[in-house]
Amino acid sequence: MNIYCKSALHQIKVAVTTIVEMIEKLTENDLQKRPTPNKQSIGELLEHIAIICEADSLISDGASQDKMNKFYSSVSYKSLNEIKEALIKNHQFLEDKLMNFTEVELQEEVTSYWGVTYSRYEWLLEIVAHIYHHRGQLHAMLIHCYGIDPKVPLFE
Repeated sequence: MNIYCKSALHQIKVAVTTIVEMIEKLTENDLQKRPTPNKQSIGELLEHIAIICEADSLISDGASQDKMNKFYSSVSYKSLNEIKEALIKNHQFLEDKLMNFTEVELQEEVTSYWGVTYSRYEWLLEIVAHIYHHRGQLHAMLIHCYGIDPKVPLFE
């Protein structure tokens, strides 16, 4: 496996591991908390985080908007355990998929349904950024909106 790809996957694993640790500090009632009206609740945010690895992988394969809409509408995780299991499963899916890519495949350019073109490696970097963005959002919501400090180190 490409050393850069391996490093990016390691960073995703760090993010996933720390998100799982945060999930384990929550109660089912926390999923309903919505710090800002008309924005995601903690549960909705966690559901989104849980599918990032799979959804963004589909996008990086050039999935159509219709296919992505069908994917998003098929997902429904309502408990902490379901969210945690999906997050771990989808992370493993992404890792297994990328471990088999050759250097040539990693440099292959793929265009998203909204017109952005990146190499498969750049799509991987986008996934890293996406999951870290929402992990930070979750952490901030918990601490600043609800006074819940999960006491999870966010970096190694």
